[in-house]
Amino acid sequence: MIDYRIRENKGYFENMGVLVSMLEHSRAVTLQDISNLSQSDLDYLPEGSSNTIGALLLHIASIEFVHQIITFENRDINDQERSKWGTALELGDKARDEIKGLSLDYYLDVISTTREMTLSLLASKDDNWLFEEKKWDNGIPYNHYWMWFHVMEDEINHRGQIRAIKRHLINNR
Repeated sequence: MIDYRIRENKGYFENMGVLVSMLEHSRAVTLQDISNLSQSDLDYLPEGSSNTIGALLLHIASIEFVHQIITFENRDINDQERSKWGTALELGDKARDEIKGLSLDYYLDVISTTREMTLSLLASKDDNWLFEEKKWDNGIPYNHYWMWFHVMEDEINHRGQIRAIKRHLINNR
């Protein structure tokens, strides 16, 4: 059952716990939306659509992984990480060709494992870390709080795409 309250979480500092609550709520809704999808549902590509549900789920995990690297290791992904995550990160033709034939359990494992690492890493930081400011190469400032808000924002955006694909799928059965 989904908890519709945003609140502090034990094991995290106050603001961090609120952020974790929001991340976890967003994920719970995503998981509810994809429950019971078949492998063919996950691979379904409506005409004019650029991504499958499966590709979007791997993209959600890839964005989260990249933000782990940027915020906790203060670097961009390396070549080895790019070879693992690049297709899901970038989506497009290559993702349509390569990300298919995988079960819901596969996708659930990837997003779950990635989230478990995120929660562990966030538990190791305090609220001051959230507000720590950095600058992009172009000089525009950001902080860790915004970076993790963006992970949630990206998931919610792609969940909207997933819902649209599911509606198209249902209407075309």
